[in-house]
Amino acid sequence: MSNVVYLAGRYTRREELCGYRADLADRGWSVPAAWLEGTHQVHGVEAARAVEAGGPVPSEQAVAFALDDQADVTAADVVVAFTEEPRQSNSRGGRHVELGLALERRRRTARPFIYVVGPLENVFCALADRAFYDWPAFLEWLDDTGSWLGDST
Repeated sequence: MSNVVYLAGRYTRREELCGYRADLADRGWSVPAAWLEGTHQVHGVEAARAVEAGGPVPSEQAVAFALDDQADVTAADVVVAFTEEPRQSNSRGGRHVELGLALERRRRTARPFIYVVGPLENVFCALADRAFYDWPAFLEWLDDTGSWLGDST
């Protein structure tokens, strides 16, 4: 196993998830997601202002970002989906698509293992291998299992 993890979460939580990526790296896991690297920045002052105001990402840039994320999800051995309280955030919902991609891939190949951190935001979260209240609970479980995330009992 290559031990590659994809962290799916709301883009506004990117910095927080970069900290979680560091937690996993300390444990020997690789989290090579383009969106966490900061490469998914909208180009152009006007486009950036529009996105900051809640507008859409310009389509020519959105396609590239989506393809990056799709490739990263597809390459992952494990997907950790960070959810939100239902109807509590202004979100674009890309993390839901990433979870869907992971669920479909697992249906066909038995990988990746899928974990939810946060509330079961929608019915598809119930298809995860396991759910955790928060990141510290996930890390405690990970440290207790000691190896491949899917080897839980």
